[in-house]
Amino acid sequence: MWTEYVNAVSIEQATQILAQKGAAARLIAGGTDLILELERGLRPGIETVIDISRIPGLDRISLDEDGFIHLGALVTHNHCAASKLIREKAYPLARAAWEVGAPQIRNRGTIAGNLITASPANDTITPLMALDASVTLQSVRGSRQVKLRDFYMGVRKTIMQPDEMLVEISFKGLEANQKGTFIKVALRRAQAISVVNLAIVLTLHGKTVQQASLTLGAVAPTIIHAEETEAFLIGKELTEEVIAQAALLTQNAARPIDDIRASADYRREMVRVFTMRGLKSLRDGQEQAGMPQHPVTLMGEHPAENNRFSSQPFSQGSVIRTKINGQAYAFHTGFEKTLLRLLREEAGLIGTKEGCAEGECGACTVFLDGMAVMACMVPAPRADGAEIVTVEGLATDEQLHPVQQAFIQDGAVQCGYCTPGFLMSAAKLLEERPAPSRDEIEQAITGNLCRCTGYYKIVQAIEDAAKLQAR
Repeated sequence: MWTEYVNAVSIEQATQILAQKGAAARLIAGGTDLILELERGLRPGIETVIDISRIPGLDRISLDEDGFIHLGALVTHNHCAASKLIREKAYPLARAAWEVGAPQIRNRGTIAGNLITASPANDTITPLMALDASVTLQSVRGSRQVKLRDFYMGVRKTIMQPDEMLVEISFKGLEANQKGTFIKVALRRAQAISVVNLAIVLTLHGKTVQQASLTLGAVAPTIIHAEETEAFLIGKELTEEVIAQAALLTQNAARPIDDIRASADYRREMVRVFTMRGLKSLRDGQEQAGMPQHPVTLMGEHPAENNRFSSQPFSQGSVIRTKINGQAYAFHTGFEKTLLRLLREEAGLIGTKEGCAEGECGACTVFLDGMAVMACMVPAPRADGAEIVTVEGLATDEQLHPVQQAFIQDGAVQCGYCTPGFLMSAAKLLEERPAPSRDEIEQAITGNLCRCTGYYKIVQAIEDAAKLQAR
């Protein structure tokens, strides 16, 4: 995986190492792409991994006096989905962030990482392109600001240099006369990348469009603007005829391919359909339909902030000192593994299961510094100085956790392999929402797959666990 791992404490430290190591080093924050690429051998030559996930202040969302919104490099998808500011001033981004993965993935995956990966199917690039966002890149040579539209050179290619770090994303927040939306279709409701996605931002004078921005994802090598549609809409009201014509123009802008997820013809048709749906929802004030007012994040009420970690490089033989289920551990092996394998192989805590090892099934869900995460997506050295809870830590000496009691009481298991992950997600949900609605329960378990039940007993058990907890 790697021969050296550094938990960076500052941007300066991270960029200095990048300058020294060049193409042999990579930054990691959420790791939801990089970990898989390293494990599959898709990133040959990477020797040093620089973990920036604990650098102070980079997880902030702010609004300046000129109306510009600033996202730090560690702002996650859940930060955006749950942000009142983003919901009000950049709704397309909030919706796109909420559509990414599942709560455990959104707790780790960053907006900056989504942009840097540069896949045309990545959800948050499309709304940020529609919002005319810029990124700030920093190195030991200085910093530069680049418009997002100029950032991409092709599929998974950007203008970033090996010694640069993306430190901020900025864009003008929507004004009172502006509104926008984001629409996506994938092969399932959660945990799936876009087959097609679309973002729309309109500036209106009354009912008349003054300016339009329509961007399309997964239909070209990069995110593209539907320029003819944007020009066509100016000066027009959103009548049925105008919307239909705009949809055809947007469809013509798409340049999709056939692949395993969809045919080019299907993608073109969905572009037309989505343009109609999006424009009608904006006209009718229904653009936020289906988006929960308070999305489930599985971050808990008070996520832990633990900075007692070593910033010295980890290599073979380095000691990872961590706390698991309240007990101190010191691992002299396993630094090159994922947290999942460290827990199972070094700590002997085999309740955390490996189902897919790629963040799809949720069987390896644990709490890392208070948040639910997929352990297979976390590098083992990130455990240094952290507090971790596994399924073995849910029960106390006196009794089982309410979700464990309810799963037994309701028979919410069959083979049981996925059960630890469901228990962890449910326990964190009840910490965050002591009396969750059925919809909130379903949101919470979107990252947990069960291959042999219909989920009915699982949902019932979580409902009953809330009642047990309230006693």
